[in-house]
Amino acid sequence: MDASFDPVNTNLSYEQASALFDEHVKDAALRMHCRASEKIMRGLARHFGQDEEQWGILGLIHDIDFDKTKDNPVDHCVLARSMLGDAGVSNEAIDIICSHAWGTECGGGTVQEKKRTRGIEHALVAAETVTGLIYAAALMNPEKKLSNVKVKSLKKKYKSKAFARNCNRAFIAEIENTGLQMAEFFDIAIKAMQEISDELGL
Repeated sequence: MDASFDPVNTNLSYEQASALFDEHVKDAALRMHCRASEKIMRGLARHFGQDEEQWGILGLIHDIDFDKTKDNPVDHCVLARSMLGDAGVSNEAIDIICSHAWGTECGGGTVQEKKRTRGIEHALVAAETVTGLIYAAALMNPEKKLSNVKVKSLKKKYKSKAFARNCNRAFIAEIENTGLQMAEFFDIAIKAMQEISDELGL
């Protein structure tokens, strides 16, 4: 395992990534998920002293092919490789993006057997997965507001297997492979999503 963070260059500006995102990601819920993932990745980049824009881009476009593959998940992150390659995204960034599907039903073939080893791979899978836990926690509050989600209560919900049961706890726990403790990760993630609460409708 390598939890260090070498600089990542996606070969995209944020404007180019946004255009790519708008072109291919149409589903409203998916767009919110990707934007939340972007914000959490930006928060993690700030924490680790990395390039906030480049990390944010990874979060924004990590599900670039999901609208096209949601009915056939085995193609998720397979189609993405050609889509991102055609857009000029670096091979390294494509590998990082596709790594979030490892260990799932997506990707097909030997993809499920691959293991995330880089710190940024652990960060991305944890960031995009925790969005669902935080969103569900917000909806549990009477006011349904992200402002009411606290680290302490989120930790309890994380430990409860009955809560948001489709949210993969093992993927969230991979953040600890970066050296970041769960409570601090939850704090970063909650604050990141709160920054776009109006956009998320929460």
